[in-house]
Amino acid sequence: MPRRNYRRPDAEAPLDPDRMRRGVERVQAQPDGDWLVRNVPAGDKTYRCPGCDQEIRPGSGHVVAWPADERGDPTDRRHWHTACWAARDRRGPTVRRR
Repeated sequence: MPRRNYRRPDAEAPLDPDRMRRGVERVQAQPDGDWLVRNVPAGDKTYRCPGCDQEIRPGSGHVVAWPADERGDPTDRRHWHTACWAARDRRGPTVRRR
């Protein structure tokens, strides 16, 4: 009997569009504590990045991070440019705009 190297359509789990939009969160250990981090492929609003104090435009991918001990508190979530989040331990504080 020949071997089948493909998946059968009935064996695949359906894609969850809401989970795809939100992304999958993971825990990252940082010098200032553990953070829950989620990649957002395309946001629908404008956010201000705390790393560079510049806008994150709608439709651009970015990172959402919040302290791991405050899992459900939406007020502690911050939207970061992916590069700003990756370099936040190497950068000094930014000047805040008013």
